[in-house]
This record gives sequence, structure tokens and C-alpha cells, in this order.
Amino acid sequence: VPCAHERTIQQSIEHMQSTWKGACHCDYGFHLMLLGAIPLPQFGQLADAIQDGHASVKIFTTDIIPGMGMQLMMPHGHIWDALKVVAAEGGIACIHAEDNDIVMFMYEKLMRENRVHFEHLAEVHNTLSEELSFNRVIRLAENVEGAALYMVHVSAATGVAALESSRGRGFPMYGETLHQYLMYNAEDYKKPGGQMYHTYPSLKFPEDQKRLWEATNRGAIQAIATDELCCPLRAELQGSRIDDVTGGNAGVEPRVGLMYTQMVTKRGYSPAHFVDMVSSNAAKILGLYPRKGALAVGSDADIVLLQTGLSKTIRAADLHETDYTPWEGHVVTAWPATTILRGKVVVEEGAFHGDLRDGQFLKRKVSDDIRSRPAV
Repeated sequence: VPCAHERTIQQSIEHMQSTWKGACHCDYGFHLMLLGAIPLPQFGQLADAIQDGHASVKIFTTDIIPGMGMQLMMPHGHIWDALKVVAAEGGIACIHAEDNDIVMFMYEKLMRENRVHFEHLAEVHNTLSEELSFNRVIRLAENVEGAALYMVHVSAATGVAALESSRGRGFPMYGETLHQYLMYNAEDYKKPGGQMYHTYPSLKFPEDQKRLWEATNRGAIQAIATDELCCPLRAELQGSRIDDVTGGNAGVEPRVGLMYTQMVTKRGYSPAHFVDMVSSNAAKILGLYPRKGALAVGSDADIVLLQTGLSKTIRAADLHETDYTPWEGHVVTAWPATTILRGKVVVEEGAFHGDLRDGQFLKRKVSDDIRSRPAV
């Protein structure tokens, strides 16, 4: 839910509710996305929204690209105050953390040097930017009693190190990475159509990939998610510069099969660890557990049955998100065979049986355990 100056937070929520009610195949909830320097009086509205079940608040520490046309970045003083409200009301802050000064300076520097091809994106959205921003926002949270952070899109070894340091001191800091960062790096920008692998923050380097995999194995990263943006291939490929490429990616549909292959088949992770990383941990951190993320009496009977032992090649023609996939040609050893939503079979053997009215809005509350220590 984008929350900006021109409307109240409640008005923003009502707008999104009217958009999604009766128009979603699966259950859903909203992050409250605080854009820019939210007027301080709106923080009271934020408290009311969290109490009403909107338990997660998304904050940006950067505007991401110059001339975007809208302000994303929240100043750190405002972040500090927002964290106080979120903590007091029992919510969690989801942070897209990059150092805006570094990022914008690097855009200016590379443009001045005429090094504007998108293959240079990792120089702009760089590892130092992640290190500085992660450490700064984490230190803010450490100085607010009860403040928990969910750091989205962890892309670099420096981000992992910042998270691990704070968790080692007992603070409730959680990290999410993407299958893009685990399976692609900045060298992939040099491939034909390399824009399709891009998301923000940018892909980093092989050493960062190595550290991210190590972090998923030892528990320094808690979730592997997506940064979903379903646009056609022509939109992905129309930009060629560091300041005009499209971020986000088509990644929801193949995520589970890809990660089972990479985690269980190739790296020997246990099936239970795989399930935690792609499902249960996110449900726990974001206030959906045990309604979601569990097979238990009283839970929602949301179940995905995987067929394993396969040798299946991913093709865009077989998928349903858009007209391309950055995973074209990848061979996976598992694929969802049956998907069940609250006991209703909605997908079976490639056939869809769902309805746009199946989805229910979910009120969420983050547990005290998640907010008091690094609980997962």
C-alpha cells in the first residue's frame, strides 16, 4: 500500500482493498509502504493501521534511480520515529536498504564518464552502499526497544555481515534474499538480453553469491523470496542504460522448483530446511504463522505437493506470469504437481481450478518471540 503525502494511510488502504477484494486467486495482505518524508502527524494513522492487522511497514533508504518522478527515500530521522511507532504497536519494518548518497553519486560519476551501459549497474548499486545502509538502519533499530527489521533483497556479502553481527548481539534482525542473487551475478548483465536478470539492488559478484549461499545454509539469511514485477519482455529489454532499465522480475512460478533443485538436490539441504526458507520462516516473521507456513490442526491447509526426481526444463511457453522467464533452459528436479488453498485444490497436474474470489484478506500480528530476539 503506497502511503504518501496526498492521502491518509487509511485512504490508501481503502483504495487497495477496493482494488483487490474479489480479484485475487490466493490469500493476501498488504505492506504499508511509507514514501518519502511522511508528515509526522501521519504516524498516528500508522499506529492505527498496524493495530488493524497491517503488521508490516516497508521503508526505502534510497530513491533507487535519479529522476524517478516520486520520492521513495525516507530520511533517517523519520525512519527512527517510524520504527518507534512500529515497535510500540507490535509490527515489523521491511527495509530496502541502499545508501542514497553513494548510489546517486555513482550514477552521476558513470554518466560523466560515459559508462552508462547497464552492465555497470553493480558499480552503482554497489556492495559498499549495502554495507553502509544496512549498518545505519540496523543501528537505528537497535536503539528502539522492540524494533524488528526484515531486510529485503539482501544482495551482497556486506549485507549478510551486517545482519549477522546484529543477530549475534541478540537483536531481532531478519534477512531475505532472492533466487536472482543466488543464481545470477553481475557477469550475467553482459549476456544478450542481460536486462532480464536485473532487479534492485543490482546483481553483485560471484563472491557475494558464495556468501549468500553460505548464509542460507547457516541461518544468517532466513527467507528466499521474489521481487515480482510481471511485465512483457519488450519492457524488460527497452532500456539499455544504468538509469532506464526495468527492475523486478518474473519469478514466482519457478521459485519453488528452482530452489528445491539448488538447495536439496545440488547442495544437500534437508527438505525441512528448504521448506523453512521458501515458506515457513516468512510466515513466522511477517505475522502469518501458524495460520500459514505450517501443516497442523487449525492451520489453513495451504499445501503444495512437489513431484521430485524430475528432469524438467523451464520454458517461458509453459509458464503463466508473462511472455519470458529469466530461468529459460534451467533444468529442475522438482515441480509443483498440486496446489491446495485452504483445502481447495486450485492447481492439479498443470490445470488451474481456482477463482478470482478465492483470495481472502489476511490480518496479521507479529509474535512477541519474533520481535524480541532472532527467533528464526
